Amino acid sequence: MPGFQNTSTIAAPPGRVWAVVADVERWPERIPTVDSVERLDAGPLAVGARTKLKQPRLSEAIWTVTELTEGVSYTWESKSPGLTVVAAHLVEPHPEGTKLTLSLTVEGPLAGLGWLLTKKMTQRYVETEAASIKQVAEG
Repeated sequence: MPGFQNTSTIAAPPGRVWAVVADVERWPERIPTVDSVERLDAGPLAVGARTKLKQPRLSEAIWTVTELTEGVSYTWESKSPGLTVVAAHLVEPHPEGTKLTLSLTVEGPLAGLGWLLTKKMTQRYVETEAASIKQVAEG
């Protein structure tokens, strides 16, 4: 299963980092690799909640939350024919503030090809997301 993980340390308390990570509606103003976000369900993120997300050079995708531990982590996935993309966001206490781990895996019959075509861009997007969250949380 192809994928990528990014871990960074943020000089801010976990609650502040979680607030930035979970506020997906504000991602377009905070993260340059996100063009638009539309929540398709009311209320905070919860298991089953859906979000329409558009990123540069990628097709618009619907992301559905599959796991959530409030204040700590959530995982969501986006499905298209032959491909499922799973993205996880984990916020943990760290002696210097918070450890943020972002991971993305690609599953399905087209996973190998999909990863081959998007690996470098995906890694850059995940790294940019982590750096942007760090900047906002520390700011």
